[in-house]
Amino acid sequence: MIAYHDAEWGVPVHHDRIHFEFLTLEGAQAGLSWETILKKRDSYREAFANFDPARVSRFTPARVERLLANPGIVRNRLKVASTVQNAKAFRAVQKEFGTFDSYVWGFVGGTARVGRWVS
Repeated sequence: MIAYHDAEWGVPVHHDRIHFEFLTLEGAQAGLSWETILKKRDSYREAFANFDPARVSRFTPARVERLLANPGIVRNRLKVASTVQNAKAFRAVQKEFGTFDSYVWGFVGGTARVGRWVS
């Protein structure tokens, strides 16, 4: 957890594949610990085409069924199906904005917000 905290948590991201990875992992984490999901991260990369949203958006119902038999991921039908739906929505955002990164960073003018404690 220390390596994740020091190298990834809160670090600005500007790559669509990484954005999709975190979207997928955060969805899988719901109701579970983040440590549980990080332990399954490599299996998620393999199961979800290295978090390529274009490929995941084309997963068929048969592919989803095969994923539900994969002990390396959280085998919750709604979570797996939502990953495929999220990939489709992600692709729609990419189509409209060029990249998901452009879309998400557009909310903050492309600059990370850094809070300053007053007291």
